[in-house]
Amino acid sequence: MQALLDHIAVTAPSLAIGADFIEHALGVRPQPGGAHPRMGTHNLLLRLGESVYLEVIACDPAAPAPQRPRWFELDRLAPDAPPRLATWVARTDDIAAAVQACAAAGQIEPMTRGELSWRITIPADGSLPAAGAAPTLIQWDALPHPATKLDDLGCHLEALQVFHPDPQGIRATLDAIAFAGPVEVRALPAGAAPRLQARIRTPRGLRMLPAG
Repeated sequence: MQALLDHIAVTAPSLAIGADFIEHALGVRPQPGGAHPRMGTHNLLLRLGESVYLEVIACDPAAPAPQRPRWFELDRLAPDAPPRLATWVARTDDIAAAVQACAAAGQIEPMTRGELSWRITIPADGSLPAAGAAPTLIQWDALPHPATKLDDLGCHLEALQVFHPDPQGIRATLDAIAFAGPVEVRALPAGAAPRLQARIRTPRGLRMLPAG
């Protein structure tokens, strides 16, 4: 079993708001992705490497509400909530074994979007593992990786920084799934809210998401 960084996820009250957020932060605009009928969501995508991308995800107003909580805590997102880098996804070559090693990731669910199919972990209540600091797990059912089909706008993920008051716990989770990749786990004071920050090389130079 091995796990690698697959993508980072920005949640937003709408795709238009999320696209503006990415353009302001990185100087490029993500391209259309597609819809997830089972979850009542849709997305935009930005290539960040040969097998890494950024996803902007939001509730799809044209889709029926799902019969379960949406993923990425989207049901909890207020209409006026700002977009945020909410969580990240680790790609594994054995999702069943990875879930056994990291049960908090949730249940394995089969998903499709257009020609793509994959298995992904989703907690029953739609929550984010470790408030987004620990990864959602994914296993793609076919190659090539979907990032290879995205336009190359000159952006590259250099590192994802994970800030958490229990950094040792996050590192133990990553060790349990045999994770390797550009993820830096940093300590926060006890009681502080976990957060993420991505260091991204763009045509306009190095940018941080979120900026700050």
